[in-house]
Amino acid sequence: MGAVIKTPEQIAKMRVAGRLAAEVLEMIEAHVKPGVTTNELNTLCHNYIVDVQGCIPAPLNYGQPPFPKSVCTSVNHVICHGIPDDKPLKDGDCVNIDVTVIKDGFHGDTSKMFFVGKPTIMAERLAKVTQECLYKAIELVKPGCRLGDIGSVIQKHAEGHSYSVVRDFCGHGIGEGFHEEPQIVHYGRPGTGEELKEGMCFTIEPMINVGTHKLKILPDQWTAVTKDRKLSAQWEHTLLVTANGVEVLTLRNDEDFPRVIEH
Repeated sequence: MGAVIKTPEQIAKMRVAGRLAAEVLEMIEAHVKPGVTTNELNTLCHNYIVDVQGCIPAPLNYGQPPFPKSVCTSVNHVICHGIPDDKPLKDGDCVNIDVTVIKDGFHGDTSKMFFVGKPTIMAERLAKVTQECLYKAIELVKPGCRLGDIGSVIQKHAEGHSYSVVRDFCGHGIGEGFHEEPQIVHYGRPGTGEELKEGMCFTIEPMINVGTHKLKILPDQWTAVTKDRKLSAQWEHTLLVTANGVEVLTLRNDEDFPRVIEH
């Protein structure tokens, strides 16, 4: 199965789903503070997605075993797929909140790093470099770009700051399916891999670690943590390949980054 090229009608629905996913992250910002639990954040996101937006939270009951919550909350050394729980967040924690909504049958998928109170210098630096990895990759996206170009620019920037790139998880095509082809790995060699075409929609979501790229999966069969328990960070956007560049479907109002890039 190759990448699904979206029709203009499908692209219009992807734009709506992407904007709604971004709005969830904008909404939850004010609630991320010391003392709040990730379960409370999950409830706020769930109610907003369902009651305000009229959407479906895609993670809820997804996969095997079924994911039990409506968003992923990955704190500190959790790389991804953290399950919200009743442990209060404390000053200095960093947490990735990963949101995927379904609207009219189409998915919008995005994540952001949040700082709880005052972040450590290490956490702030890691989050900044990881976001730069995402932006540098987005800037390359256009028809004719290859997946290896995307992976290479992420790997080069992360390793240039002595960080490591997680190998076990990747970005993915997205549309009516939560996870479609192609897989978007965040490391690689320029000029290799599948060629991008107009109408493709996919996520780029680099996971960057302070220490080793190696990880382990906890007994819940979802939560991925760094093997050395050092910090991890992730940012994610859903993208559309346009005729001459890229459109960021999940861009938030707090970002100083263009929604549309033309080459």
